[in-house]
Amino acid sequence: MSEKGVSYMHYVIIGNSAAAIGAVEGIRKVDKEGRITILSDEPYHTYSRPLISYYLASKVDEDKIIYRELNFYQRNNVETRLGCKVIWVDCYNNEVILESQERIRYGRLLIAAGGKPFIPPTEGLGKREIYTFLKLDDVKAIKNVCTSGARAVIIGAGLIGLKAAEALRKLQVEVTVVELANRVLSAILDETAADIVQKRLEEHQVSFRLNTSVSSFNGDEKVSSVTLNNGSVIECDFVIIAIGVVPNTGMLKDTPVNVNRGIVVDSYMRTNIENVYAAGDVCESYDTLYNVQRVIPILPGAYKQGEAAGQNMAGGEVEYEGGFAMNSIGFFDLPMITAGIGRPEGEGFEILEKRDGQSGSYKKMVFKDSRVVGFIYLNDIDRAGIMTNLIKEKIDVSQFMNEILKNDFGYINFPKDYRKQKMLGQKVVST
Repeated sequence: MSEKGVSYMHYVIIGNSAAAIGAVEGIRKVDKEGRITILSDEPYHTYSRPLISYYLASKVDEDKIIYRELNFYQRNNVETRLGCKVIWVDCYNNEVILESQERIRYGRLLIAAGGKPFIPPTEGLGKREIYTFLKLDDVKAIKNVCTSGARAVIIGAGLIGLKAAEALRKLQVEVTVVELANRVLSAILDETAADIVQKRLEEHQVSFRLNTSVSSFNGDEKVSSVTLNNGSVIECDFVIIAIGVVPNTGMLKDTPVNVNRGIVVDSYMRTNIENVYAAGDVCESYDTLYNVQRVIPILPGAYKQGEAAGQNMAGGEVEYEGGFAMNSIGFFDLPMITAGIGRPEGEGFEILEKRDGQSGSYKKMVFKDSRVVGFIYLNDIDRAGIMTNLIKEKIDVSQFMNEILKNDFGYINFPKDYRKQKMLGQKVVST
């Protein structure tokens, strides 16, 4: 696009969720005039994916799950091409190819395509009424079969599967969750915390089959039951596959872009191709606790990565310093916050735990080298924000480690120098 002989940069963004929105806002901090085009295979205004389970349960309407106000694209001068799928990135000609075979040329490209459901090859997978639970269209399709008394099998007891289970129970659907691991939320919870969460779900009539998986989907054209690998059969009216999410990198097949598990980027969110960037769940970013590049699929991190990428695409020099896994979620009024390394493996870790049988709360703190590197909080989540800051700022907690799980723990327990720095709004540097 040009005006009076001035040529403007064309920024193309693949994706329309948190990372993409962060990129738009990042670009506009630096470049007010450049052309921005968003390409998305979904036909919807940007929305918050964590809210789709609440939409399924009819706790919120569709207009309440939007991620930015309805005039966002217009206000930021963004062209949207919604409901069109990108099938390939032609890095040699600086073009993206749509499913319609249309080619769109870019000056700088951001791949913010997020993740896609992991679906293992299983006998009978092509039958009707087998769904995933990641996008708004998935939930709209599930809503059509959620009659009271219907029977659902959910494959996977991770965050997505359990939020789906909660939503379905609120709609009076019978729910059985099948999980290969020996506990729910095995990626983020230890056995004690997982047992508390499972019991809360069971109190609301969610059934579990652990240590097993689905070997086949049965029925004629429509699924009517599943067979587990232990030989048992569960009758059902529909199935939700919620095993996990993997980076959506298919559009980069046979391209020179470096892809490991996710797209490989540097601290400026650049790929190995000079004018191609990536952000969000599709890429590997720096984990400040494990000191490795890995996929960290959390919404705040995706936004920050996108914002940094956008500024850099527009000529800035902004580093994304990295992050760590965090989850704030709840099931049937059982709030839960986890961060960092909650299930330490190897040597050098110290653990403090506190469980209150009367309130049903559980707290676990994980330390390494006198610093907080992770925690699990269930039912009593006060001061979780303080703990998150301790992880981010890598504060030496040796002076007050034994106070950290007390009910009255707060900034008063911190060293005076630290309190003074926090009150003055200064960045804390720990050595």
